[in-house]
Amino acid sequence: MSEPHSPEDDRAPDSTTGPLAGLVVVSLEQAVAAPFATRQLADLGARVIKIERPGSGDLARGYDRTVHGMSSHFVWLNRGKESVQIDVRSPEGNRQLRDLVDRADVLVQNLAPGAAARLGIGHTALALSHPRLITCDISGYGSSGGYRDRKAYDLLIQSEAGLLSITGTPDTPSKVGLSIADICAGMYAHSGILTALLKRARTGRGSQIEVSMLEALGDWMGYAEYYTRYGGTAPARTGASHATIAPYGPFVTRDGQTIVLGLQNEREWASFCVTVLRRKDLLDDSRFAGNADRVSHRADLDELVREVAGSLSGKELVNRLEEARIAHARQRGMREFSDHPQLRERGRWASFDSPVGPLTGLIPPVTFHDEGDSRSRLRPVPALGEHTEAVLTWLSSSRAGTREEGARCPRN
Repeated sequence: MSEPHSPEDDRAPDSTTGPLAGLVVVSLEQAVAAPFATRQLADLGARVIKIERPGSGDLARGYDRTVHGMSSHFVWLNRGKESVQIDVRSPEGNRQLRDLVDRADVLVQNLAPGAAARLGIGHTALALSHPRLITCDISGYGSSGGYRDRKAYDLLIQSEAGLLSITGTPDTPSKVGLSIADICAGMYAHSGILTALLKRARTGRGSQIEVSMLEALGDWMGYAEYYTRYGGTAPARTGASHATIAPYGPFVTRDGQTIVLGLQNEREWASFCVTVLRRKDLLDDSRFAGNADRVSHRADLDELVREVAGSLSGKELVNRLEEARIAHARQRGMREFSDHPQLRERGRWASFDSPVGPLTGLIPPVTFHDEGDSRSRLRPVPALGEHTEAVLTWLSSSRAGTREEGARCPRN
């Protein structure tokens, strides 16, 4: 009897480079969390085959039309992937899906709870027949518990995890301006998949990975939870200032620049008083004797800092901060970020192709200096179904090769 089928037997032809070159990832994904995880795998050289619904595709394709007619979310999350349109609920589409899973190293999905099992690609169904396969299931609340079947969107998870309660001003709870619950779930999925690959290299066996958005964001809420559980009160909402360190936040200069500064210790506080505020007497002020005291008297302290900042130009304040060796930054808008001198000097922007022409984006933040120029690995954003024919042709040819190999194998 022949050995169980291994994905390596039908490895897809792939000319990409990178640390994960040769790895095949099949993903039934949409929106942000799962696509964020798999885009990082694609950036590292993996072949990511993205299964999309015929006609409409990933719902993130329709979020906006700001990138020359394409969705900004979709462009951000799907560079370097192959788009395959398959009706996975139809008999033929489901067979094609299973054929792809047969040839995958990793299967990622963020479908509705129970949908993967109904399609026949749940981990339980695959564990025996695909012992080397790594499956990664991403959901809002996890595969069990009373919240299992609830719909989960980023703002809803930010609310459930308590993030809104500590973000914003004293009068107005606010959401984070990015899809942070999706992003952190995608980050944990990505690191979990890499860990499972290391485990498989050691043991020869795959893994079942589960990531919930609530639990992922909940981990990021750790300091606030400890602070509240053991301190008795939650961190205060302090706008752009730090809830537990002072002075730490934005201050406006005479010429309208917003400079964000932050202190971390008593040595810096002394230098700040003498060199920036030019107020050595504050070192003996009991209101500001330690960080806890400065936080308790934040309003008084911030007023003192505002007075000094407002009397100086942005350049003058920055010069004082640098002389005192106090950490600081400019509060930049998005256009200013796009033109950030540090990113420009380090060559972090690169061009990549898309259905609407060349676009510019950041190269992956993890730099492998022994892998050559990361910019050469920025692969295109796919049009809906762009790779359907090529991938199905590959499936057909690899099935034929498998049948021929099976005919040559003696059977018991």
